[in-house]
This record gives sequence, C-alpha cells and structure tokens, in this order.
Amino acid sequence: MFNQILLQIGGEGGYSSFIMLGVMAVVFFIFFIRPQQKKQKDQKKFTQEVKKGDQAITIGGIHGKIVEVTDTTVTLDIDRGTKIVIEKSSLSMELSKKANEK
Repeated sequence: MFNQILLQIGGEGGYSSFIMLGVMAVVFFIFFIRPQQKKQKDQKKFTQEVKKGDQAITIGGIHGKIVEVTDTTVTLDIDRGTKIVIEKSSLSMELSKKANEK
C-alpha cells in the first residue's frame, strides 16, 4: 500500500498536485479569509469610534440616535425619548453608512 502511494507521488504529476493544492490555498485565503478579517477590523473600528449624535443600527435591527457613550455601553434614543442601553458590541453599523451603500 505504501509503495503504491510512493509510486503515485513519484510519478510525472507528483509536484504539480502539490503546486495546485498551494494555489487553491492562496485563492481560498484571498477570496474568503482576507475579506472577513477586513470586515471584522472595520466593525471594531466603528464600535471604538462611535460618538454622541451618530445614527446607528443594532444587530437586532433597531435604529436609533446615540445619546450617551460609556466604555462598554451605548444609550440609544429610539423614538420620542424612548431610550435603551445596549452593549457597544451589539452595534451593527452607522445608519449614514447604510444609506450610502444603497
């Protein structure tokens, strides 16, 4: 069994299969892993730079205006003085950015 494996690897196409595997790994990294890392970096930057007066959307889809920011929480004014306190990590994106994407 081991001899058959060595014969298949040692044949004419031995290195080409390794090269093809390497190319597939690079393509996978470029198209799948790198964009996800960029998205996570942008999300982290947004949550760190959020400030009073910004319009934001939560992960749950709640739209509101930020009225107070602390180290880990944000207070959103969602409608006519109705305020909720949420974690910064539950903010999805800035509302003005969402409007610009459309």
